[in-house]
Amino acid sequence: MPYDPSAFPPFAVTVDLVVLTVRRHSLCSLAVRRGEPPFQGRWALPGGFVRTDEDLAQAAARELEEETGLCVHDPAAPAQDNGAHLEQLATYGDPQRDPRMRVVSVAHLALAPDLPAPRAGGDASNARWAPVEELLDRSAYGREGEPVAPLAFDHAQILADGVERARSKIEYSSLATAFCPPEFTVGELRRVYEAVWGVALDPRNFHRKVTGTPGFLVPTGGTTTRQGGRPAQLFRAGGATLLNPPMLRPEV
Repeated sequence: MPYDPSAFPPFAVTVDLVVLTVRRHSLCSLAVRRGEPPFQGRWALPGGFVRTDEDLAQAAARELEEETGLCVHDPAAPAQDNGAHLEQLATYGDPQRDPRMRVVSVAHLALAPDLPAPRAGGDASNARWAPVEELLDRSAYGREGEPVAPLAFDHAQILADGVERARSKIEYSSLATAFCPPEFTVGELRRVYEAVWGVALDPRNFHRKVTGTPGFLVPTGGTTTRQGGRPAQLFRAGGATLLNPPMLRPEV
């Protein structure tokens, strides 16, 4: 029998982005307020439909640039100020996840240094950086004392999965440096770990571990006083992708 496309129900493919950054020592995610149905007025993760002429990686990179102005960082190239780490997270295909039609979403995780206030675009009426705990807390309250509605679609699950991916990967990889500018101090890197893991770390032990891990950090030869106090040594990410020994997450 010849293949008949009309014999199968149509469905769409989208990409959703878990865009994480560290702002004011807190792990934050980009959230957009939907300006159109479904879930009009609710907060959601940024994303959109995959176009017919692009693959998944291209669609995710396009949405990332449209929503944040960030370009995907090539690990083989020098670090750039507007570069972000982007990787595929998971696929979500519950038949009821989108009331419009059958929609399969391929979620991506993006990590970047502290970013400016976002600008809403597309069908979003507003955009903001919000602490991930706030977005995932079903008992949270807004500024006017009203309960905050959960994220639209299944985006709470997608966000939770993205946060856990980030928390686990910085244990055994150099991914934490994706939250830092091209040159950073050990103290700035430690605050990334503290924000992502939600724990306080001993500064001396942390300094000893990261500077003693082969290929993790490379001194630039410069110093900075941007954190106040005495000049602190500047580093950049080394060539190691896997950390040996790993930076194990403290038990809480």
